Amino acid sequence: MQVELAKSAGFCFGVQRAVDTVYKQIEENSAEKIYTYGPIIHNEEVIKDMEKKGVEVILSEEELKQIESGIVIIRSHGVPKRICDLLDENGVRYVDATCPFVKKIHRIVEEKSRDGYHIVIIGNREHPEVMGWAQGPATIIQTEEEARVFELVPESEKVCVVAQTTFNYNKFKDLVEIISEKRYDIIVLNTICNATKERQEEAYDIAKRVDAMIVIGDKRSSNTQKLFEICSNACADTYYIQTLGDLNMNQLRSVETVGITAGASTPNKIIEEVQNNVRINF
Repeated sequence: MQVELAKSAGFCFGVQRAVDTVYKQIEENSAEKIYTYGPIIHNEEVIKDMEKKGVEVILSEEELKQIESGIVIIRSHGVPKRICDLLDENGVRYVDATCPFVKKIHRIVEEKSRDGYHIVIIGNREHPEVMGWAQGPATIIQTEEEARVFELVPESEKVCVVAQTTFNYNKFKDLVEIISEKRYDIIVLNTICNATKERQEEAYDIAKRVDAMIVIGDKRSSNTQKLFEICSNACADTYYIQTLGDLNMNQLRSVETVGITAGASTPNKIIEEVQNNVRINF
């Protein structure tokens, strides 16, 4: 069997930076309690390892308000502006591990909304990247239907369109085209991370050539979900797994070529384990 691993599989720059930040704080501040606001990245295996080392994940503003000492690390996906303001107001020490590409979106949204633009964020409305930085009206659009019914009064209102960093690039272009037809005074800023675009293109290219495709990543990972969707469109036998234990080897018995890719929050250890076991078993 021939196994092809995507060169782009695994931690992206922003995720690696956030994970390194947590472990650095554990090492340098061993006497202090370390918290992360939300999971630092979307990967259960990484979070479990950090919890073993004493890191506590905070999931709500109410929990955050109870902290009197220690260090809070802001997750790679970022937080709404009010969370940073709350930490400042309460005098809590914190380290911002937000991915710089996500931070760029937050800065654009904050600045353009203050300049009077209606903000349109193309992305998943449940994803933390897109939440909480507009200083005025904002609309989150995820589907063509939502783009078609999008309407502003008055029509002369200025519109600024940005994208969640992990959004599908082709879908972004399609939705921008629909919105642009409405003839608003519009500026479009493609804030999709280049690494995300390259990862998606490479995954699609591999999936077209192989008999089966394996996509590795946490079920909560937005970028991994999009990889699975992209690969599924190119290869009917595409499997979404979190760890080797989720992979049914029997499903690969009759195939000659297998492709493997992984989301931006998937550790190399898990990728290598899957790759090595597929090669050994076949």
